[in-house]
Amino acid sequence: MSSDDSAPSGDRKPSAAAEHDDSSLEELGYKPELKRTLGNFHTFAAGVSYISILTGTFQLFYFGVSFGGPAYWWSWPMVFVGQLMVALCFCELAARYPVAGSVYNWAKQMGGPHVGWLGGWMMMTATMVTLSAVALAYQITLPQIDDWFQFVGDGTGPTDAAANAVLLGTVLIIFSTLVNAFGVGLMARINSAGVFIELIAAVALIVFLAVHITRGPGTVLTDTHGLGADQPGGYLAAFLTASLASAYVMYGFDTASSLGEESHNPGRNAPRAILRALVASFVIGGLILLFALMAVPDLASKELSTGGLQYVVLATLGPTIGEIFLWCVVVAITVCVLAVHAAGIRLMFAMARDNNLPAGSVLARVSPRFHTPVVPAVLIGCVGVVILVININQPQIFSVITSIAIIMIYVAYLMVTVPLLVQRLRGRWKPAEGRFSLGRLGLPVNVLAVLWGAAMSINLAWPRASVYNASGPQHWYLRWGAFLFIGVVALGGFAYYWFVQRHRTGVLAEHAAQAAEIGDPTAP
Repeated sequence: MSSDDSAPSGDRKPSAAAEHDDSSLEELGYKPELKRTLGNFHTFAAGVSYISILTGTFQLFYFGVSFGGPAYWWSWPMVFVGQLMVALCFCELAARYPVAGSVYNWAKQMGGPHVGWLGGWMMMTATMVTLSAVALAYQITLPQIDDWFQFVGDGTGPTDAAANAVLLGTVLIIFSTLVNAFGVGLMARINSAGVFIELIAAVALIVFLAVHITRGPGTVLTDTHGLGADQPGGYLAAFLTASLASAYVMYGFDTASSLGEESHNPGRNAPRAILRALVASFVIGGLILLFALMAVPDLASKELSTGGLQYVVLATLGPTIGEIFLWCVVVAITVCVLAVHAAGIRLMFAMARDNNLPAGSVLARVSPRFHTPVVPAVLIGCVGVVILVININQPQIFSVITSIAIIMIYVAYLMVTVPLLVQRLRGRWKPAEGRFSLGRLGLPVNVLAVLWGAAMSINLAWPRASVYNASGPQHWYLRWGAFLFIGVVALGGFAYYWFVQRHRTGVLAEHAAQAAEIGDPTAP
């Protein structure tokens, strides 16, 4: 960490980097309001905790094995390569626009006000759904540590797990709301400590699993459990379904940039944090998954599809050591929720600051005491709880909510990468001088990012009964639930914006840069 990052912000004059980042903010029409207190590790930790290696791998390992067998592991590097293309595009944007609500502001600068609003709206809604989806991970882990955490029924009833997941998830979201409302400093300290524990635990888990390896990678990486044999597409169809498990983990790296207005020198640090978070998650998460499959006592055990990675850890390492690692997973889930919530707050604040949301002046108000937008913290927390409660008796709550959350994130990312590609083709895109730039690789990387995002969005939303209507009576509206839900959110939200909100848009006076001559702040 540099000396600028370690010194208390009140004890030094603004550095040249800080003045540059503030001037970059003023060029967009905003005055600096959020307190710059986050250093290099804080921004890196924000990206890592949102991706959260232990949360995602432990939450959906069972899903990957259920639909793709052990060979589903290959979806991990596949998703990494695709998301790396997106992340590289984001790095260029983060270097030029180190601003809160990154996806919204990037889409606005690249595609104009309407594209920006739709991208921000999709990302904001996705964040709320993601908050609920991540909070559900408590249910996958805590009852396996001790039956005491199964407060609803004994876990054998058809909706016991779903109802208990809602209860545990609600408690976690309330905690996250309180922490985020008390300011980014408290959130960052808890988050950084949690990420430190998560990284240490993840590396230790790799070592412990490696010691217990009983089979070679060749056995694991070619074992499909015979899945897909009865499907038109064969194993490929099964593999594409199973890829949801990997797609769920590797996103949210833009969080490092979304905290840009509260970070020191984000124009330089945010791109590094984005790439470091993604690469670290790929390497560590990939090794955990591979070694777990190589170490589990019985690779054909049905427990792999029910107990998931938690079962592997307990069966391989024993109850004592296994439970220690599961408690580390609980820590990882907690800080992941904190990071998702924090990113959502900055996004809502950024849109409200442009008066692009109802009651914008209220949502964009920064607490003079906590130096953070408190109302968005509470509102996002409440919506997250409501999403959980609506699904309290839904046995497929895990796969349905998780699937929809991922798809909406991918669509929101496309609202950035597509207009960025258009700008490149028109010769209008210029990376920030002296900062992260793809150079001549920019165009091919951008093309791959768009193709990847579009293909994976369609794959994840495909109306598979196994994902969206796994049990009970078959209904067309459940199978097409992803398209219907996302369509309603996108079309309904944009209709409201087009007929109502766009006539009011403009940087609110209390947030406008005083020295800048502000015309249309939403113009590209």
